[in-house]
Amino acid sequence: MPPILHLSLPARDLEATRRFYVDTLGCTVGRVRPGWLDVWFHGMQVTFHEEPGQVVPPSEAGVRHFGVTLSMAELDALVDRLDAVPVEWLRPVRTDGSGTAREQRKGKLADPSGNVIEVKAYADPRAALEIPAGTLGPAA
Repeated sequence: MPPILHLSLPARDLEATRRFYVDTLGCTVGRVRPGWLDVWFHGMQVTFHEEPGQVVPPSEAGVRHFGVTLSMAELDALVDRLDAVPVEWLRPVRTDGSGTAREQRKGKLADPSGNVIEVKAYADPRAALEIPAGTLGPAA
C-alpha cells in the first residue's frame, strides 16, 4: 500500500467543515464519528476535530497552511468551481515567473474554521521545486 499522508486540524463546526470540503472543494467524506470527521483532500486524509477553542483566525495563522499542487488545468477548474461559490481568497490566485520553467500559479483561502489552504500549480514541478535530476520528487 502506498503511504497515506494524514493531517489533523481543529474545527469550529463539523457540519460547516463537511459542507466546505465536500460541497465547495469537491472532496470525499470519510469516517464520521461524534466529535470528528475525515475528508479525503487530494489523496491526503484530513481529520477535523471539533475543537472551537483551538481555532485560529486566518489573519493570525501566519505561514501555517496546507495545500495541494495540481496540474494547471486542474487548478483552473478548481478556481472556476470556487469562483462560482462565495469563498474569500486570503491571497487571490496569481502567477509568478510567467513564461519560465519556474512558473507557478497559486492562491490561498480559508475554510470555515480559519484553516488556511494553498492551491497551486507549476509549469515544471522539478524546476520550480529545484529537485535535482535523479532524485525522488514529483515527475516532470
